[in-house]
Amino acid sequence: MKVDSFGKYRNFLLPLADCISIILGYYLMSVLITDSFLMNPTSTITAREILISIVLSIIVFQIVFRIFKRYNTVIRYETNQDYLIYIFLSIISTIIVSLIEELILHMKNPSIKLNLTVGVIIGLLIVASRLILRYILLADVVNKGINYTSENQKKLLIIGGGYSANDIIKTLNTTLKGRYDIVGIIDDNKKRMGYSVAGVRIIGTRDDIGRICEKYNVDTIFFSIVTIDNKNKKEILEICSKTGAKVKVLPDLRELITEENLYHSLRDIEIEDLLGRDPIRLDNNNIKSLIQDKTVLVTGGGGSIGEEICRQIMLHNPKQLLMLDIYENSLYSIELELKAKYPNNKIKAIIANIRDEQRIMDLFEEYHPEIVFHAAAHKHVPLMENNPTEAIKNNVFGTYNLVNACDKFKTKKFILISTDKAVNPTNIMGATKRVCEMIIQAKDKESETEYVAVRFGNVLGSNGSVVPLFKKQIAEGGPVTVTHKEITRFFMTIPEAVALVLQSITYAKGGEIFVLNMGEPVKIYDLAKTLIELSGLKLDEDIKIEIIGMRPGEKLYEELLMDEEGLEETNHEKIFIAEPKNFTMDDIEEKLDKLRYILDNDITDKQIIKDTMKECVPTYKNPQEVNGE
Repeated sequence: MKVDSFGKYRNFLLPLADCISIILGYYLMSVLITDSFLMNPTSTITAREILISIVLSIIVFQIVFRIFKRYNTVIRYETNQDYLIYIFLSIISTIIVSLIEELILHMKNPSIKLNLTVGVIIGLLIVASRLILRYILLADVVNKGINYTSENQKKLLIIGGGYSANDIIKTLNTTLKGRYDIVGIIDDNKKRMGYSVAGVRIIGTRDDIGRICEKYNVDTIFFSIVTIDNKNKKEILEICSKTGAKVKVLPDLRELITEENLYHSLRDIEIEDLLGRDPIRLDNNNIKSLIQDKTVLVTGGGGSIGEEICRQIMLHNPKQLLMLDIYENSLYSIELELKAKYPNNKIKAIIANIRDEQRIMDLFEEYHPEIVFHAAAHKHVPLMENNPTEAIKNNVFGTYNLVNACDKFKTKKFILISTDKAVNPTNIMGATKRVCEMIIQAKDKESETEYVAVRFGNVLGSNGSVVPLFKKQIAEGGPVTVTHKEITRFFMTIPEAVALVLQSITYAKGGEIFVLNMGEPVKIYDLAKTLIELSGLKLDEDIKIEIIGMRPGEKLYEELLMDEEGLEETNHEKIFIAEPKNFTMDDIEEKLDKLRYILDNDITDKQIIKDTMKECVPTYKNPQEVNGE
């Protein structure tokens, strides 16, 4: 039967199938009463009475089934719950028929037990008819697909023997029948060995993955465990990476609730799977009281961090959200997104350059923001090494303009987005961000505004981050470029970074630098190697990793604290406060005058600029000093 044909005639075919089930059900009941009802006219129930029961049943069943919309279900997607409903409604319908016969037609009815029996029999026959139709329909869908032969079948191993694996296997055996040859399931519960899930046997634990992949020439692995801690997830994925098979991962349960088909939820491996730690969860319960009914300004609102700050701020119902950026395309995009989601809230996109002191002052005078999140900055290390004066203009004096505007117009809180590259900086970008930290710590001492900074590491998925670059290089056939085999970085997700930023304002008293404990740093070479292997490729055979040398201003190991800063705990186990330094604005103005001299005199000599920056930031060092070269 063609799917299209069934859809056209389903309003006729389904009731007809139910009528046939009712007739067969009453015939089987007659067999229970006598050896041969048709050949025994002396039976206590006559043929006329059976015929009346059948006609009544057809009418009652049709009414009941239509009331409960049993003809509106999609046969291919019916579940065991639907089948139980069919049986239950069949029993109810049979009881209604019996009451009509006894109370209205005054017919002599069989026992209640027999009535219930015939209801169950009819219900089972109706379920059987639905299962037959479902089989025919699914077979038609499969036949429309690609015809896979043993030559183009993929050998598949499934990790995890739970509900997700069950649903994936069912999908593969119906709509994708023949595409995969499932060799078995891996499950660490040894008591399950030899058991089957949806017809596929559990054949080993994580320790057997390598052996099984080699034995069966497995070229694809589905990781289907959605309730697993990141430590064990990382360990299993590392085992999988050594097999040469391509690995796909099922998302966590929060992502799955929006997906109807688990197979289509499988995704390629992500860096979050390889961090070896659970995502950091922050308690934002106090944030609402600080943001609700406030005018909030986000600079760099079109950037990857700024956009997420704007999204999370809107969850707390601000009086007005001001999004400021110099780049119109990205700002326009987030404005459309938020206005569509929050049509009744005040959301304004502002094109402005934080270097323009007068423009900034005019904006503060017009809107009087109560909270400012400062995410606008030049952040790319090699670019800023080649354009140091641009980093100074934007990062240092852009921040200086905002800090002064906040002070003049009595802004309540100012939050600077800083970076781990500000710690013992080895590049212009990091040094300028360290100057920004010094500015807000000094300004806090003489202003009513509370100034704080939030310092974190590399953000996954942000513009220019390493993971999208690696994926692009792998997709293009390589090579994957790494600057140094020993280089390491701290990583965090964008939601984690933004949650820290928002959390910081609940602890802020002024002058603090907040630091997030991000666990162990990740070696970039190992990250690239694992991403290659989990893409089903072999390192050095299919794709190579090329060591291209350290970039200007780059150092091997990022740090989150300077040695002299120390740590102070907060109420959150993952957030710490660096001890404030004793800077005054007079100290800072003296440093800024040196930087102004460079800009005012159009000095372009990079060595002079770096020497001046070292005078302003005593912890600023050449990369060679830090990297031990």
